[in-house]
Amino acid sequence: MNVLGSLVICTALLGLVFALPMITRVETDPELTAGFVEGDMVLDTNTRNGIRNEVYRWPDNTVYYKFHTQFDDAHRNHILRGMEILESVSCIRFQEATEDTRNFVNITGMSGGCYSSVGYRNAGAQSYNLQLYPLDEGCFRLGTIVHEFLHTLGFYHMQSSSNRDEYVFINETNIQAGTLGNFNKYDATVVDDYDEEYDYGSVLHYSAYAFSANGEMTIVPLKEEEAAGIMGQRRGMSKSDINRLNSMYRCPLKV
Repeated sequence: MNVLGSLVICTALLGLVFALPMITRVETDPELTAGFVEGDMVLDTNTRNGIRNEVYRWPDNTVYYKFHTQFDDAHRNHILRGMEILESVSCIRFQEATEDTRNFVNITGMSGGCYSSVGYRNAGAQSYNLQLYPLDEGCFRLGTIVHEFLHTLGFYHMQSSSNRDEYVFINETNIQAGTLGNFNKYDATVVDDYDEEYDYGSVLHYSAYAFSANGEMTIVPLKEEEAAGIMGQRRGMSKSDINRLNSMYRCPLKV
């Protein structure tokens, strides 16, 4: 497919995913309940620089996967649809693993929320879990499926960016005790913005009420007119999400 054709598909997909309903019950978001780093990121303690270090990129831009849980057809197809969305806007490819495949994403449907290992681990099966919900709810929002696969591909949350203090204020007085570490900011030597602006509409951005202890904002946007109605959305990838992914994996597509 030529670049023009791919861009047409990108535009159509962006329109499709942003037409889906937005979840507002952010205080019960299953991305925040798994108990890993920032809620849903499974990390080794010594590999926080994975987003810049190319050793954590999937070789040949190919992600191998196995379905460990026996999902019904509707849920399995929804996960596959998330893969198709990523493939349609990038040069990333998903391929079902064989018995001889050593490194792959182990897709499970256990309780405990939604979470994923971050980047290519080169250590056998790695985590990717979507707790079972009705389609388009909880972990089975298409945006959440894509969100977790972006962690699989090596991305951290948007509010971890080194320049985040120019765009959001982290109100520590409203954050649940013991969860402040989920709001860490990483130096530019760790997290790369790939020449994209800070993006309130990123599918990787926390909601304003993430880990709130009292129902008040924990992440206060400093540019309210830009953040209104989109911060924490799980309807689909933004243009910046797509561009960052393509820059990281040196794909020719940009939008």
